[in-house]
Amino acid sequence: MAVKILVIFLVLPLCIFAGDPVAAAAQIDDRFVPRLVQVMSADEQLSKEAMIELSDTWQLSYVAPLLEMVSLIRNRQRVIQIFELLRTHTGESFNSDIQSWYNWLWNQQYEIAPEYAEYKAWLFANIDPKFRAYFSMDRNSTVRLDEVRWGGVVQDGIPPLRFPEMIDAADADYLDDRDIVFGVEIKGDVRAYPKRILAWHEMFVDSIAGIPVIGVYCTLCGSMIVYETQQGDTNYRMGTSGFLYRSNKLMYDQDTQSLWNTLWGKPVIGPLAEQNIQLKRRSVVTTTWGEWRRRHPDTTVLSLNTGHQRDYGEGVAYRDYFATDELMFNVPELDMRLKNKDEVLGIVLPEYPDQSLAIAVEYLSGHQLLHGEIGETRFVIITDNSGASRVFEANTTRFTDWNGDDILTDERGQRWQLSESRLINDQGLELLRLPAHRAFWFGWYSAYNQTRLIH
Repeated sequence: MAVKILVIFLVLPLCIFAGDPVAAAAQIDDRFVPRLVQVMSADEQLSKEAMIELSDTWQLSYVAPLLEMVSLIRNRQRVIQIFELLRTHTGESFNSDIQSWYNWLWNQQYEIAPEYAEYKAWLFANIDPKFRAYFSMDRNSTVRLDEVRWGGVVQDGIPPLRFPEMIDAADADYLDDRDIVFGVEIKGDVRAYPKRILAWHEMFVDSIAGIPVIGVYCTLCGSMIVYETQQGDTNYRMGTSGFLYRSNKLMYDQDTQSLWNTLWGKPVIGPLAEQNIQLKRRSVVTTTWGEWRRRHPDTTVLSLNTGHQRDYGEGVAYRDYFATDELMFNVPELDMRLKNKDEVLGIVLPEYPDQSLAIAVEYLSGHQLLHGEIGETRFVIITDNSGASRVFEANTTRFTDWNGDDILTDERGQRWQLSESRLINDQGLELLRLPAHRAFWFGWYSAYNQTRLIH
């Protein structure tokens, strides 16, 4: 299971600091506070002196590096001492509950030492040298660095599928009609990406209808988003960074090693972070293989020949995580209007980036023809019996009936044909598809805490 792989990677680094890290820290910028590194020293006396100095000069900015440190130290007694140091100076009694410590920290005023980024780069470079490029004092950041947490894997440790093999629907005998797939259509190029495969890889890099795209599936926050990666003359070559922000995977681009927020589709740390880059979203629908194949008999679908050995059975990856409402990595704030992992359909329009909308999937199942608006954009959401929801612009058209398949009727009695990309009426008028995707409620709210919710 994918969760088991995550646990393995979380355990391995406990041995990294079995020796003395102080000598290895010589490469750190001279401004770095050496006492934080000395806490991890194999020399008990040196470590004790460092913690005494930390105590004497205590600052809130020490909390984040100490929390990152405790999960990477093998010496249990040292870990206990660090938690005792935290308890003494914060007055909080979370014992060794690191999730509660993080939750407390994120609700304090943001305060980091000037050397924290350099420290973070050094610390995690001991796990994967490629991590050093993510963090340093000269890299821009538009998010709190103490909210960027290591997810337990090295760079591309959850391997993306790069230009994966696609096969005809008739050859996909490994799929059952009830299996969940993510359906994408661009200019007549119709493809299905089964959840059972993407749960192990979390990203595909591909070209659909000649357009470079990535499909990013964040298993922890339940979101599947398709982005165009070409902007002007630049094609951003993406991968999985190994880090999370609010339980949402962070991507990286290979050229600058900037970190990108998956749900936002824009860089948040690194040289690109303040360049106003926003990837264009493409439509994707979560449906069943049987329903997608019925609508698109000419579809292609991912082959099991991925180049990796995994158990691609339906529901195998992350089974334990999906079975409960508990989070693997906590977030600063939860909204209890829905359960954490209740699914919502999320809509963010480029014209109104600050007016996001979430509609509970359960609500949509009982309102299969639903009109709405964001700003001056009016739209209609059509949800079929498989639970698949598609959003189309409506403009001045008001629909009154839908046959549950492919024909809608408006209030003037005109018939409209439904396709993946648009609605077309008998006079040839078109209403285009708008990007939308599913996510777990906690993940969507963590990214868009001012969101409007329909439930």
